[in-house]
Amino acid sequence: MKDLWRIIKFTSELKRYYFSISLFTIIIAGIGVLQPIFTKGAIDQITKLVAGGQANVKTVAIFAGLIFLTDVIQTLLNNVSGYYGDILSIKIQRQMSKRYFEHMLKLPQKYFDNELTGTIINRMSRGISQISGFMQTISNNFLQFVFSTVFILVVVAFYSWQVSLMLFILYPIFIYLTTRSSETWQGYQKIINHEQDSASGRFAEAIGQVKVVKSFMQEKRELKLFDSHYNTSIKTTDPQSRYWHRQDIIRRLVLNVIFFAIFAFIFVQTARGVYSIGTMVLLIQYAVLIRIPIFSISFLVDQTQRTLANTRDYFVAMDIEPEIVDKPQARPLTLTAGAVLFQDVAFGYDLEKIVLQNLTFSLPPNKRTALVGESGEGKTTITNLLLRLYEINSGSITVDGQDIAGVTQRSLRDAIAVVFQEPALFSGTIHENIAYARSTATEAEVMAAAKAANAHEFIAKFEHGYQSEIGERGLRLSGGQKQRIAIARAILKDAPILILDEATSSLDSKSERMVQQALERLMKGRTTLIIAHRLSTIQSVDQIVTLRNKTVDEIGSPAQLALSGGIYAQLLALQSATSEADKKKLRAYEMMAK
Repeated sequence: MKDLWRIIKFTSELKRYYFSISLFTIIIAGIGVLQPIFTKGAIDQITKLVAGGQANVKTVAIFAGLIFLTDVIQTLLNNVSGYYGDILSIKIQRQMSKRYFEHMLKLPQKYFDNELTGTIINRMSRGISQISGFMQTISNNFLQFVFSTVFILVVVAFYSWQVSLMLFILYPIFIYLTTRSSETWQGYQKIINHEQDSASGRFAEAIGQVKVVKSFMQEKRELKLFDSHYNTSIKTTDPQSRYWHRQDIIRRLVLNVIFFAIFAFIFVQTARGVYSIGTMVLLIQYAVLIRIPIFSISFLVDQTQRTLANTRDYFVAMDIEPEIVDKPQARPLTLTAGAVLFQDVAFGYDLEKIVLQNLTFSLPPNKRTALVGESGEGKTTITNLLLRLYEINSGSITVDGQDIAGVTQRSLRDAIAVVFQEPALFSGTIHENIAYARSTATEAEVMAAAKAANAHEFIAKFEHGYQSEIGERGLRLSGGQKQRIAIARAILKDAPILILDEATSSLDSKSERMVQQALERLMKGRTTLIIAHRLSTIQSVDQIVTLRNKTVDEIGSPAQLALSGGIYAQLLALQSATSEADKKKLRAYEMMAK
């Protein structure tokens, strides 16, 4: 019940629509109650005529007209109410989707490290679809059933309190029989949802890596894995469905017995002369009218159970507290020189997995610093900590003397441009991808950034130039082209601090030269932190920081460390590597011998 109220509260901002639908529902329910009264009046008049008594034929015609009029009004109001219900449904979808998306963007990187993209999306789609459908059902049907039932019980009580009482008793009996099966049904649904989330996650992963799937000829394997999750869903749906329908048969049989007693009572009382023919027809009509909402409760209960079960994962995700939030007294970062200092930093993705400890080094303003270390020594983690995508366990990271934990995340990240190892591009146009760094950039500014990144020449060759669509993740571009678009984006941002995770993919000599020239322009005059994968890049930096055993091993210029006998000196000795053993050592440091 708590989850049900939460769903209603979540959509309370749309109360204007709820009020409109409720108003129409009350009117529709009230009009619906009038029809049996008009029918009774007509039958009583006709009965008198048949019995040879005096009756007014004009009155019968009026009753017929009133029945027709109520039908027309109900038709119109039902459709107007349905219109508002449809608008309400799509507004709920927008609101819930936006809240989910907004919340996901606030969650720490750690959450996304542990979840499949397809699973995250499926939880949103299933939850929001279920909630919008449920609220539409509630607004268009449930309220009408409730008001109709109340009106009918009041009117029936005027003619026969016994029949009204018997009709009223139906509800607690039916609700009891229904709610006792709810928990078991939801238990089955939880398993089904888990399997479908896993299937969606794998689907998204396989589609995203479709070239890998095809090149290793693993289509059958992926289909089999995908299908296995749905096989489990089918196996779980079988007992779930049998259980639900078995319970539904019991509920409906109980109701059938009670309705049999009600109809028998009405017929006997009419035969005894207690009720007139018109009253008998009126009571039967009301019993039939009230039978519809009661039996429809099976559908509503089914909808409610599905909604509660299918939105649980949505709300579990929404309940995850963002770990990285601005402190109440957080201020915007004030930049002067762009000096960065890591002081005694310790970090682990969990308490048992410490990645960095006692880490101390600085990034001098307007200088280039290269991080060098074996795979797994925490190079990428350091860049993520500077961006505050993760919270450090202890120590401090400062920019121009300001602890990044005490400044706003927006101002911190606004001061840092990033070029990732794998260029992260979006579907859309080239212009949109470059301007992603600054949405207010003019065409001239975008073009200037592209020229500085050596990208303008190849962009101009496309039929639609900067408005050319590049496909999902930039799949219509070559590796070198994607890198230069990513560099242009960083140039346009014009941030004083730069993080460069050098690409490891091999390019042809011309593309390699164009990318290196673009990077040179990008790094000029910026505090730059480089995760280097080329010895030639390391040799041109101002400072090298080598990592070993989760902390800093050496700090110095390329000339100094070349003579120290440490990691960098060893890598220099391997730059002309020909043996497999030497190449293996280079690969351990994610290094390319050039």
